[in-house]
Amino acid sequence: MVDESWALSLTDAQLRLAQFGYQHAFSLPYYAGLCIVLYLAWVGFTTLGALVGPVLGDIHYFGFDIAFPAIILILLKGMWKGFTGARPWLISLIFAALTYSYLPGNWYVLIDALAGIVAAFWLIQEDEA
Repeated sequence: MVDESWALSLTDAQLRLAQFGYQHAFSLPYYAGLCIVLYLAWVGFTTLGALVGPVLGDIHYFGFDIAFPAIILILLKGMWKGFTGARPWLISLIFAALTYSYLPGNWYVLIDALAGIVAAFWLIQEDEA
């Protein structure tokens, strides 16, 4: 999983790689500037949301509750390389659903992350063989 700053920096690095070659692909000033701007936007809009949010009442009426899942889907779309690369995601999803259904608390977060990591490692070893 990646956040917006890393996704944009990766896209910039891929463009710079095509233009300038390997040595100048990653731009630290671009990444740092992007992180600072996104951090300030995050803090500013979080503060605005904390102040204005209670006035709005039920946010389901406006459809704001779909914003986070929509962002996740957009980030996943950018990482999509085909079904073979999605197998760890699928395994992680299955483990999260089962853990959420059968264990109390938030254990599904840890277990699905570990299942995804193990699956990715195992499947990469399998693909390289």
